[in-house]
Amino acid sequence: MKRIVVLSDTQIPYHDRKALDAVYRFIGKYQPDEIASVGDDVDFPQVSRWHRGSEMEYRGNLQNHINQGVTHFEALRAVHSGPIHVSRSNHMDRPLNYIRKYAPALMGVKGLTVPELLEFERLGVSYHEQPYLIAPGWLLAHGDESRGTSPTPGGVAMRLARKWGMSVICGHTHKFGMQHDHSTVNGRYTRRLYGVEVGNLMDFKSASYLGAGSANWQQGIAVLYVDGKAVTPSLIPITNGRFTVEGETYS
Repeated sequence: MKRIVVLSDTQIPYHDRKALDAVYRFIGKYQPDEIASVGDDVDFPQVSRWHRGSEMEYRGNLQNHINQGVTHFEALRAVHSGPIHVSRSNHMDRPLNYIRKYAPALMGVKGLTVPELLEFERLGVSYHEQPYLIAPGWLLAHGDESRGTSPTPGGVAMRLARKWGMSVICGHTHKFGMQHDHSTVNGRYTRRLYGVEVGNLMDFKSASYLGAGSANWQQGIAVLYVDGKAVTPSLIPITNGRFTVEGETYS
């Protein structure tokens, strides 16, 4: 049986260090066959449209955030020798979008894409610009492809699953949940779709855009168990840097 650990949005430097350190330890001991990230590993706030013209744009600390992102992937590679997949995402699109809008003459210059900035080639990380077939009948995506939100955890992933005709595991919403759309006729399945949202690995206090620090968010990761064409999703909630997988607790 193949086991794939799916990581949620870290949005470095707004990540929860305790939770992420526990995830590193878990991966090192669990030794999954693959790791997949739903994206938004780095936030890149300096080149966000929300900070255009603000003090954030002029801080000059973009390289520091990039370095922290590289350190994150180095930490993953230190505990995992197998494949690592990363989905494109709206926050990780920020550097290229910024260049397109405000410095188009730099388009095509080596070193300015996300895979190059985060040294994916050196670290053996695969970057996917399009939804990635992570398991039979399952797509890994970021979640912003739905161009909409849902108040219910799993709702955005389910919307994409219905649109694409395959089960979807994604992030983006920072919510944590699973929905399904299964149909049967004469006792036989005619459709089996899952929509899974894996939560986030952020420090909520760092999300200054939250009104009163309140949101329907949950820290978490997921494991996909792949046995031939059968895929079983398992959501792993994280609370105060602690979580349990297959009877063993990590913190």
